[in-house]
Amino acid sequence: MAVAVRGGRVGSGGGSVFRSFFSYRIFVSAMFTLLFLATLPVLFSSNNDKTGLNLIYNQANNHVALVNAYAAYVRKLKIVISKQLKMFDDLAKNISDLQLKPAYRSVFFESDWLVDEDDKVKIDRLMIAESNKSYDNQLKIQKLKDTIFAVNELLLKAKKNGAFASLIAAKLTPKSLHCLAMRLMEERIGHPEKYEADEPKPEFEDPIVKNAEEPWKHVFHIVTDSAATKVWFKMRPIEGGAHIAINAVDNFKFLTSSYAPVLRQHESAILQKFYFETRAENTTKDMNNMKFRNPKYLSMLNHLRFYLPELYPRLHKILFLDDDVVVQKDLTALWKIDMDGKVNAVVDTCFGPFQKFNPRACAWAFGMNMFDLDAWRREKCTDQYHYWQNLNEDRTLWKLGTLPAGLITYYSTTKSLDKSWHVLGLGINPSISMEEIEKAVVIHFSGDMKPWLDIAMNRYKHLWMKCVDNEMEFVQMCNFGM
Repeated sequence: MAVAVRGGRVGSGGGSVFRSFFSYRIFVSAMFTLLFLATLPVLFSSNNDKTGLNLIYNQANNHVALVNAYAAYVRKLKIVISKQLKMFDDLAKNISDLQLKPAYRSVFFESDWLVDEDDKVKIDRLMIAESNKSYDNQLKIQKLKDTIFAVNELLLKAKKNGAFASLIAAKLTPKSLHCLAMRLMEERIGHPEKYEADEPKPEFEDPIVKNAEEPWKHVFHIVTDSAATKVWFKMRPIEGGAHIAINAVDNFKFLTSSYAPVLRQHESAILQKFYFETRAENTTKDMNNMKFRNPKYLSMLNHLRFYLPELYPRLHKILFLDDDVVVQKDLTALWKIDMDGKVNAVVDTCFGPFQKFNPRACAWAFGMNMFDLDAWRREKCTDQYHYWQNLNEDRTLWKLGTLPAGLITYYSTTKSLDKSWHVLGLGINPSISMEEIEKAVVIHFSGDMKPWLDIAMNRYKHLWMKCVDNEMEFVQMCNFGM
């Protein structure tokens, strides 16, 4: 039985090749015969030769298209047939292997007596039952599940590795930016007389704006931990007469560990071990865990925003701008907004995990905040911040950053602004429309994909690049933004 099947397979294979060859020749001959018969009336018609040739050409093209269509169908049919033949071949091999088993071989090949029909039926049923074991559906389903699980594990590993690499790329300083800082410091060291400490400038109550209608009335209050910043503004003063007041963090002597909780936490042995020591128990493969361990979230420069009334005691209002924003329009109108006695005027972000606690609650983000410093002093917001920061020394309330502390500190003293004032997420959200960006007064590259990094989103990078001072010699030397 099995030999007959396998022999038929080989014989039919050789005959099928022979028949396919002649069938193809007959098919092609028939097609060209039909083409010739179809063109005879045209050749013997009374019309002009040019028309007849055009008809012949069109009919030939139609027949060629038909032949190609049939050829494509034949190729597809050949693939289907080959799959079926392979399946039949496997079945035949399986049956032949069963027949060669001792239990069945004695019946089919070594028996001298005729087997009755009932015994044949029983034997066939046993063979079918054993054959089904080779095609156990549950076994194949389990194998498929195992394969899917293994592939999913590889996918998760690849995602973690990708997120890990992206996080590292987001936190490293690009070569061009490092080069620019070194060039500025070299300039300061080489010409110290140009960068003597200036007399402090008078403080203004005007917004910090670049595109202001009256720039000479405005002042930039810049706080930094890099001396290169002062060199930059000495070499490239802002046009329009705007004032620049640059301070280092160390200049504010009231910031001591006995007053600022963050500085006191810097002295904590537990936090120093968590952030700075490299030990086996500190290692982690969790991308979020690694993000929590970034010391920048505990830096004084990052938490300085909670001390604005003490940094600038003569000011009544101040506009806070992050270092990853671009101001596209005049911000003067912000100073005319009635803040209703609130401390913080900001654009809401009414989505995300904050609504798990209160469906009607809205969060907001630092980046562009108008602060009423008189209301701040009245509400004692800095004391509120100190209370919550001390309470979170063991990082149980929140893991990192200044935003959670800000959301709690200004929870009941925040005024909502129109969304066109501040569009954020250009460093994380690729679906922000250009129409929304064009209407925005301030755009914010919040997220890990900052515009000066290699991992920046090309869709938005030009919005920042157009603000780079490409005429500055150090920028050109360092290929900044390239």
